[in-house]
Amino acid sequence: MMDQRDNWHLTDLVEHESGRGDPFAAAVRATRMPMIITDPRQDDNPIVFCNEAFQNLSGYDRDEIIGTNCRFLQGPETDRAKVAEVRTAIEAGTDVAVDLLNYRKDGSTFWNALYVSPVRNSDGEIQFFFASQMDVSDRIEAQERIARQKAEVERQVEERTADLKTALDDKTLLLHEVDHRVKNNLTMIGSLLRLQARGIADPDILARLNAMLERVDALASVHRRLYQSDDVTRFDAGAFAVNLANDVVASSGRTEIDVKTDVALIDIPSTNASALGLVLNEIVTNAVKHGFADGRAGTLTVTARRDADQGIISIADDGPGFDASSTPEDGLGRMLIRRLSRQIGASVDWSSATPGARVTIRFAMEPDAVRAAA
Repeated sequence: MMDQRDNWHLTDLVEHESGRGDPFAAAVRATRMPMIITDPRQDDNPIVFCNEAFQNLSGYDRDEIIGTNCRFLQGPETDRAKVAEVRTAIEAGTDVAVDLLNYRKDGSTFWNALYVSPVRNSDGEIQFFFASQMDVSDRIEAQERIARQKAEVERQVEERTADLKTALDDKTLLLHEVDHRVKNNLTMIGSLLRLQARGIADPDILARLNAMLERVDALASVHRRLYQSDDVTRFDAGAFAVNLANDVVASSGRTEIDVKTDVALIDIPSTNASALGLVLNEIVTNAVKHGFADGRAGTLTVTARRDADQGIISIADDGPGFDASSTPEDGLGRMLIRRLSRQIGASVDWSSATPGARVTIRFAMEPDAVRAAA
């Protein structure tokens, strides 16, 4: 709040052109910052003082400025919401700072950083409004240029993203079509082999052919899940193990075998899907054939979980079990498991489940898959 002497100085500044002998008046007149003073006690709050810097900024002479409201600087592109903000502050007697697009006398525009503040006497009554201006056109233009560049970059990114999404959708559609056709071809091969099997009398040859048919069915199941998946790059090994166990038990006609599952999402690269699918098929079919031989009833348990950076899938039966040391390693099934496991970087462990047998597959999870599962 200004004391009486300050008020006299401001009054002297307004009423006397030179301000000679008054340091405050001389400073305001001489400063390079455009300044005006308005008198709200007069009708329409007219300008009662302007310094030379304001005249230079606006292009108007002092005689054209004094006695007018400062709205003469406004034009067709001036933001009316900002003008209303200034008007509201003046009516409330509060400070206000806005950036306004103003117009010079010659019609050219400039961005005006306007700051308006009330000047009160010792009784708290508003005597004047003191307003400073600053041409900030360079700053505003730089901001607008940055905004335009940002908008252009965002537009290009949007276009590129749309292009990539279209390309990805096309790729996904193509891969789904490939997986669908592979599945159909494998199903057809299985059907042809089954027709051929009807004419085979040798039980040993028929058993080998049926084992091969089960592997073909497992591959077809892998490709069916791939073309039904939304993400062509990933394959849920846990869910596949559950489906495979149910399919093998159902196709065997063994209704006395109960399948119990406890699986979590285990995503693996789709490139490893076929190999892991065949490994799981060998393990499950072996469990059904040997763990529940001679019509024995029981439970086949499938579990899948993540442990730190590893995926672990376990297939267990509650049958008579087996002696791992006496189990032949040269059978086709064990050979396939060994080779395919190495192909996908997995380890396979045979152990006793007490009762029964358990086969456990461990493989490294990719860092992205581990983070997504966390």
